[in-house]
Amino acid sequence: MVRHARLVSVFVLLGIGLLCGSCLSDRSPPTGITAEFSTQAPSGLLQCTKLAASSVKQTIGTAGGTMQIGPHVFVVPSGALAQPVTISAKTAGGTGNAVDFKPVGLAFLKPASLVLSYANCSTTGSSTSKQVAYTTDSLAILYYVPSSDNASGQQVTGQIQHFSNYAIAW
Repeated sequence: MVRHARLVSVFVLLGIGLLCGSCLSDRSPPTGITAEFSTQAPSGLLQCTKLAASSVKQTIGTAGGTMQIGPHVFVVPSGALAQPVTISAKTAGGTGNAVDFKPVGLAFLKPASLVLSYANCSTTGSSTSKQVAYTTDSLAILYYVPSSDNASGQQVTGQIQHFSNYAIAW
């Protein structure tokens, strides 16, 4: 009887361990960010010649507004913000065309548009559409936002819901 009780105890402990282990994989990322992958699979960030670093700070209200960040344009539509917000944007000045926005986490009531230029990038031999990628501070791609590529204008426009870092991917 003692052996049977020990055997039942071992199985109960194993069952609890398995249940706890399976719950760990269901947890959300610690940042609360969920990935929304597009159906296209770009190969990575587009490599470009170095741009001069630039930064802009501007207050945009409920009527919306436009910011020019180096060769890139950020457009907030009317009604996207519930109150005026001072927005900071800067280009890193590196070999990838990326923009860093603050305040981090600012969410829009309507999607805003980010138009990224790739006029300084080499696209020779590539017919792949460019996309706007949401990235980490170190420019690792988290996911791709809905984008449209204007190859003749060498610009890609992405619809963004919140602030952080964005870059051109292909």
